[in-house]
Amino acid sequence: MLRQFTLEYWTEDEWYIGRLKEVPGVFSQGESLEDLEVNIRDAYQLMMAEENGPPHAGSQTKTLEVEV
Repeated sequence: MLRQFTLEYWTEDEWYIGRLKEVPGVFSQGESLEDLEVNIRDAYQLMMAEENGPPHAGSQTKTLEVEV
């Protein structure tokens, strides 16, 4: 399944740095825009693998409401 995200990026000291706006915490960098795109995909996949991994021993869940 393919999903689309917004890649916000900028240059700093000749490096491309970026983040996925819809997924807080997914940042990466690359020497070119193409490198950044590869690295940000890797960062997203690593974050999703960790998030979908087995729960911590003894963990519990609870529904939490947050006003937005």
